[in-house]
Amino acid sequence: MHKLDPISIGPIRIEQPVILAPMTGVTDLPFRKLVKRFGAGLTVTEMIASQAMVRETRQSLQKCAWDPAEEPVSMQLAGCEPGVMAEAAKLNEDRGAAIIDINMGCPVKKVVNGDAGSALMRDLPLAAAIIDAVVKAVKVPVTLKMRMGWDHSSLNAPELARIAQDLGVKMITVHGRTRCQLYKGSADWAFVRRVKDAVTLPVVVNGDICSLDDVKTAVDLSGADAVMIGRGAYGKPWLLGQVMHWLRTGETRPEPGISAQYHLITEHYEAMLAHYGTLNGVNLMRKHLGWYTKGLPSSAEFRNAVNAQEDPKRVLAMLGEFYAPWIERAAA
Repeated sequence: MHKLDPISIGPIRIEQPVILAPMTGVTDLPFRKLVKRFGAGLTVTEMIASQAMVRETRQSLQKCAWDPAEEPVSMQLAGCEPGVMAEAAKLNEDRGAAIIDINMGCPVKKVVNGDAGSALMRDLPLAAAIIDAVVKAVKVPVTLKMRMGWDHSSLNAPELARIAQDLGVKMITVHGRTRCQLYKGSADWAFVRRVKDAVTLPVVVNGDICSLDDVKTAVDLSGADAVMIGRGAYGKPWLLGQVMHWLRTGETRPEPGISAQYHLITEHYEAMLAHYGTLNGVNLMRKHLGWYTKGLPSSAEFRNAVNAQEDPKRVLAMLGEFYAPWIERAAA
């Protein structure tokens, strides 16, 4: 049986270090609450733009909303101005963040073009200035998420990790791809061992971890202290809980039955409507419906039909009609 020891992020102890990755448009409050219910050592908010946080825009306030059931919660910030990042970090600390996570891994063009996210791996002096400003601005622990480097000719994650440790960062997460890879190819879990060897901080391996076998292989190759699961949790908010159960007992916990999944989806849908309002809630839930129903017979036709609907009551009725035969079959 594989096992991960508890880790400490400053004064915060994570008994089972299985972490939900920050994912824009996915790890909002409704989704994180579901994941936490099934089990997660730590959840991280969607990436919040520091400028928007300082202006306290409606979207930024939605992104940093959290529930006491999540405690401790990590809030992730992105930006390229040390002073603004420091101010945003202090605001999030005041709003209850237990941990501030700095994003230096996002590969998305509009983020990188603003010299934020993984673009900072091309400018280590600026990256260091941001880390220093954020660490000095808050009393809560600060963590850092990065990639291997900008491209394969500049794999400088170990160097940035050492800088971060010297400046007071308490945990490092490495997604095993370069920025230029985006999400193509496969994550290089073995590379993460180079970061692990460079620092004494807890190191988290991230990227392409979608199953129990992936967890075992990623930890074996990387030597990491913790795993972070992102896209593997699409449509499977129970996955982190399964991983935690396996690490604790060596036993595989089955997925929820089809009836339980149906009730979970409807609960998620209603939570999205409450959090975002009807229009945005309906639109933002569509991708989740696609992930939840993927692999079921006739799911493509169902998704095409339900994605054309804007009335949430009609969507919920269609969900009931789609799942009814599967629920009846499972009960027979």
